[in-house]
Amino acid sequence: MSVGLQRLREEPEAIRKGALDKGEDPSLVDAALDADARRRALQGEGDVLRAERNAVSKSIGESIKGGARPDGTEVAEFRARSTVIGERLGAIDAELAEVEAQVEDLLLRIPNPAEPDIPVGGEESNVTIRTWGEQLPRTMPLHGEVGADAPSDGDTWDRRPHWDVAEHLGMIDLARGAKIAGSGFPVYKGAGSALQRALIMWFLDVHTRENGFTEIWPPIVVNQASARGTGQIPDKEDQMYVVTRDDLYLVPTAEVPVTNLHRDEILDADELPIRYAAYTPCFRREAGAAGKDTRGILRVHQFDKVEMVLFEKPEASAEALEWMTGVAEDLLRRLGLAYRVLLMATREMGFTQARKYDLEVWAPGVERWLEVSSCSNFKDFQSRRMAVRFRPEPGAKPELVHTLNGSGLALARIVAAILETYQRPDGSVDVPAPLRPYMGIDWIPGPA
Repeated sequence: MSVGLQRLREEPEAIRKGALDKGEDPSLVDAALDADARRRALQGEGDVLRAERNAVSKSIGESIKGGARPDGTEVAEFRARSTVIGERLGAIDAELAEVEAQVEDLLLRIPNPAEPDIPVGGEESNVTIRTWGEQLPRTMPLHGEVGADAPSDGDTWDRRPHWDVAEHLGMIDLARGAKIAGSGFPVYKGAGSALQRALIMWFLDVHTRENGFTEIWPPIVVNQASARGTGQIPDKEDQMYVVTRDDLYLVPTAEVPVTNLHRDEILDADELPIRYAAYTPCFRREAGAAGKDTRGILRVHQFDKVEMVLFEKPEASAEALEWMTGVAEDLLRRLGLAYRVLLMATREMGFTQARKYDLEVWAPGVERWLEVSSCSNFKDFQSRRMAVRFRPEPGAKPELVHTLNGSGLALARIVAAILETYQRPDGSVDVPAPLRPYMGIDWIPGPA
């Protein structure tokens, strides 16, 4: 279950409003409360009948002990009543199993309410928290600075979109990727492969060497329990690739296997915070839906991402979200990519999040902001589904931890932004300074 039953009973209006604000079905709250009421009624009736059956059994024993014949009228009446009770208890147990499954299913479909200060609405209600860097224009002067004193139109050049740059430099082969697996599965080659590998290695090195993360190399398939634990199912199962023969899912993000590392565990307080960083390829079926962003590598079915996953004490999770977002921002600043941080509105933040920031980089070749990171606080929503708890002190009653995650960072849009930001008029591309030791070159030259 995601939203606790106790909270559902005590705050039904808040949970109902939370569903409505996220564009989800608020009637599920009433259905869950009705099912819970029926469950408790059945449990109460069962408890009464079991007590009566115990009393009847005791009466049978006392009657026989007092001299009554085992096949006498009094004993037979007691046994008949015991049979009726047993049959009713069997029916109650069968219905109770169905109702409990219904309660669990309904609770899984009720979204995590957003925090009270989150703006209500869709994309138009997102709030820009801060920006960094220069939002470069597409048209650039061949020499000097952009501005009033820039050269005339005859001395300018236009930045190419990343797919033109990548094709010119032989970095990405979309056509052969489509031949191998279908559209949305790019092939990286040469400097494209080296750039991918350099970004992944640098991200992981920064996270582990500077920010105290423990690196994880997880499986890229998960079972139903893992997908359910982080909220991918039943909410997002249509977006996931399924290995039907083995009842497994390809991971949409490292969040799923890494957060499930501590499923069904009770942690000690001194173990927290736990902070993991993991690289995985990621698979999402919805990419390219409705013909949106289908050119290049802005929306693909398979992409690479380094993920940050945090397990925190409840009182520390709000501050941890700000810290984790800052970690992702630091990577963007060191790459020299202009970015902005958005506080996501209720219908943009997702089913499972209580608070979510999106980081978007500016891509001057397509003149658009591209999302490269989402940093989210789930509070106890995921940990309740996964039964991840901690003891505040030895012998204390276990409490639910808070889970958080964030992209640190996601490719391929980082690659797109680099190719569009660092390209030269001759079509070659400078390599961002942090990546040069990993690639062994300072720039990617054009074809000879």
